[in-house]
Amino acid sequence: MVLQTEPPPSLIIQASYGSANPELRNLRPCNERPQTLKIIIALLAGLLILSGTFTARAQSDGDVRPLEPGNPIEREISGGQSHRYSIALESGQYLRLALKAQGTDVVTILDAPGGKRLNKEDTRHFSQRTAEILAVTEESGVYRLQVESPDKSAPAGRYKLSIEELRAATERDRTHIAARLTFGEGTRLRGQATAESLRKSIEKYKEARQLFKSSGDRNLEAHALASIASVYGSLNENDRSLDHYTEALPLYRDAGDRQGEFVSLYGIATINKNIGRYQAAIDNFDSALSVSRSTGDRRSEAFVLLALGDLYNVLGESQKTLGFYDRALLLFRATGDRRGEANAFNLIGAAHVSRGEHQKALDSCNEGLAIYRSLGNRQGEATSLRDIGRAYALLKQYQKALDHYNQALDLHRASGSRLGEGVILLEAGRAVFRMGEHQRSLDHFTQALAIYRAVKQRREEAVALHSIAALHRDRGDLSKARSHNDAALAIVESLRHELTSQQLRASYFASVRRYYELDIDLLMQMHKQRPSEGYDLAALETSERARARTLLELLAEARVDIRQGVDPALLDRERSLGRMLNTMAERQTRLLEGKHSPEQAAVAAKQVEEAISEYRQAQAEVRAASPKYAALTQPRLLSFRDIQEGLLDQQTLLLEYSLGEERSYLWAVSRDSITSYELPGRAEIEAAARPYYELLRGHGDGKEQRRGAMEEAAHRLSRMLLDPVAARLDAMRLVIVADGVLHYIPFAALPIPETRGRHERAIAASDTPLIVRHEIVMLPSASVLAEMRLEIAGRKPAAKAVAVFADPVFGRDDPRLKIRAEAAKSEQPSTAEIARAMRDVGVEAGFQRLPFSRREAEAITATVPRGQSSKALDFQASRDAVTDAELSNYRIVHFATHGLLDSNNPELSGIVLSLIDQQGQPQDGFLRLHEIYNLKLPADLVVLSACRTGLGKEIRGEGIVGLTRGFMYAGATRVVASLWKVGDAATAELMKRFYSRMFVKKLRPAAALREAQIEMWQQPRWRSPYYWAAFALQGEWR
Repeated sequence: MVLQTEPPPSLIIQASYGSANPELRNLRPCNERPQTLKIIIALLAGLLILSGTFTARAQSDGDVRPLEPGNPIEREISGGQSHRYSIALESGQYLRLALKAQGTDVVTILDAPGGKRLNKEDTRHFSQRTAEILAVTEESGVYRLQVESPDKSAPAGRYKLSIEELRAATERDRTHIAARLTFGEGTRLRGQATAESLRKSIEKYKEARQLFKSSGDRNLEAHALASIASVYGSLNENDRSLDHYTEALPLYRDAGDRQGEFVSLYGIATINKNIGRYQAAIDNFDSALSVSRSTGDRRSEAFVLLALGDLYNVLGESQKTLGFYDRALLLFRATGDRRGEANAFNLIGAAHVSRGEHQKALDSCNEGLAIYRSLGNRQGEATSLRDIGRAYALLKQYQKALDHYNQALDLHRASGSRLGEGVILLEAGRAVFRMGEHQRSLDHFTQALAIYRAVKQRREEAVALHSIAALHRDRGDLSKARSHNDAALAIVESLRHELTSQQLRASYFASVRRYYELDIDLLMQMHKQRPSEGYDLAALETSERARARTLLELLAEARVDIRQGVDPALLDRERSLGRMLNTMAERQTRLLEGKHSPEQAAVAAKQVEEAISEYRQAQAEVRAASPKYAALTQPRLLSFRDIQEGLLDQQTLLLEYSLGEERSYLWAVSRDSITSYELPGRAEIEAAARPYYELLRGHGDGKEQRRGAMEEAAHRLSRMLLDPVAARLDAMRLVIVADGVLHYIPFAALPIPETRGRHERAIAASDTPLIVRHEIVMLPSASVLAEMRLEIAGRKPAAKAVAVFADPVFGRDDPRLKIRAEAAKSEQPSTAEIARAMRDVGVEAGFQRLPFSRREAEAITATVPRGQSSKALDFQASRDAVTDAELSNYRIVHFATHGLLDSNNPELSGIVLSLIDQQGQPQDGFLRLHEIYNLKLPADLVVLSACRTGLGKEIRGEGIVGLTRGFMYAGATRVVASLWKVGDAATAELMKRFYSRMFVKKLRPAAALREAQIEMWQQPRWRSPYYWAAFALQGEWR
């Protein structure tokens, strides 16, 4: 007998609740995380093996047919119809019937001559709708078999029924039947769904497990273990649940039961997710996904996609979440699974709520609600009502939100869903808080916290603690607020530490950044009340904890060879997947550059996404398997004293910004003092910063009417960011740690605050930029600089001065080609992800040659002694040349070429080198970010004089994930990169001056860049900051 092991909807609940059940269909809705939907689908009643009766009898056709060995029967059956059969049997016989249903599900009932129920099976609980009906006869006579279609609304289908085995019963047969009867009793008890009955069902399943084991049926032994695991999950005993799923897995594999293997993997993944082991959960879900795809089980595949989407939502990957949900929705529709479709709609709606897309959220949730109500699914209805309430809360229609929450709460309480109740209490608490009912809100939050602690849901416990902390803050009780938020932060740090994927760590950290922002705000408000007690110092330390943590860990990782001691096969797989990623990206580009349909583009995009996912997974597996990574301690986050005494000198002032919802903060730290300032909230700063950035990067079009608007925007932003600290700006060097939108702002171009009067044009010197008085250096965080200094301590300088890559060949129409294609019209060879990345940087017409980059290269190499430089031009400016180990012999590496930004997948951002070889053949000239990470480049300086090379994907709290951090990981001490696209001629002019001051005047890079920018500003032709302010230095200033 092969019991059903496809992923029942209950497993989806497990993704949110902890009850991964291979049979039980009527589960409670999943627990909701903040800004996340966790859905439950309640499909069918529990598996009732060998027991129970229908609440409504099917309609019989009145015809009783004999069933005999060797004469199988094939028939059509309609919804609600019943077929009857007679079987003549002798006492002491072993009977095994086989039934295969197609297009519908059926239930079989076998009764003895006296009417005693012997067996009852349901194809909904068997793999491939194939059921086995087993019995040992105790009396001779005519036995009755009934085949029913239990659902009147079910479509018509067919089934095949046959006697597969009829012989004298053995003791092993009797043991096997007894095991199944015991198993069925366990399932009957489980269906009662009380705490007592669930405990009793576990004991029955354990008895059945031993009987199956003694009869040698490893497959059913595994199924009993999985059932025990599922019930423990329902009781929120996660450790016991995980143990039993883990024990079932090898038994299923030994038996060759891929569906059982799937259920175990799914259950293990779900438990891992529920207890916060997110990386392990991703690994297990990926394995389950592979099993479902290998067996062609599209419905199981859909369930895994929902679970993965739910998990990535927890980790803050909202776009990836929607991708998983959309793919699952298509599969549910294709398989005709209405409940699964409703579940997907609810999850999609919840994801839109998290993204602030209220109308999309309402549309999706109402679709799900309509389906659930048509199916009579009360738990699914409750989930839809909850998410509709969240959408109304987003619209600030709090009473409507509360009405929907109350309906959902009644449904959850009626079903005994404690976690569902906790979710609603949390949401309702937020709504009544915004309605001004603070005590009622606190009551709701406190009840939710008690539920989460009782069922040991750590992430949700943190959410409730944070909500209580925010409420106490708004009521003015700062001590209570900090106590609750500290407890939430401890959970957050613990959950993050368990992730091995750096990309997932960054995403997860972004999703919980508000916990750190609240801590900063609480400490600064306490500092305002008691300014002498050091709360501002503690707030600065929290600010360091809250930024660039993944980069910090990557830099610590770079100091050891984490691949040493790792299985060579795993390393080969990582390299192979890296090559596969490049190949998939190349194929996508070839498609997008020619004629293609939207469907073809969607398939190509999916392939690239999957390649990225597999490559990231391989990297995580390498870390998990690395002895050196395991021994690598977390990099130490700096204290205030560490920053003052270990990093700063007398000529340096650190300005660290932290943006918050209601208030932002700035700390000015020198070698011997610290001053803190309160700034406007994030939205107000963004409203000033974004227009300034847009005006700046577009100023190169020469339109004079933009100049006044740009200067006004600069003064407005300077007033916000620099006026409060104006009295402290007496240091020669300003080291700036930005936050959020401020990563895009060229501080060098902001007006000096002291020189500006009340009216912007009142003083002649009011337009003097900050760079005139100060050397400007940018840092992701102070802790990152400390880690970089550990890396370069004792490093011997490279032997040679500078390697330059410039003026690559981008197209077959380039005059440098000896062979020209007859019909070449600026044809671009295929290079990964170019279509999307080119749109990002505004070069959709193709890569234009950069003639001034040649002059730039010649000017740079002319400043250094003969034999100290390398100049790779034309075809030699190739990807192979950059990846050559010889490059590590140069102190400075300079790229004068196009850069590309892929804002969706930073790994595919990169630098464009020669795309054509000397024979006119296309070659891969795109150096991608994931390849930059693998370079060994211990350079003192990397210069990226290309468009927007300083940008990338902004991850809240992490900063900009792009080329700069890639080169820092590869070993560069400092990086100069640009914030917007600057003209070829202006870039060449700036770089000529920059290198002249480094090699001729022997200035440090930061000082050399400052002098070059001041000289550009002093010349009328280049005075606009558009031409010189885009370039900023990140990293070491010494």
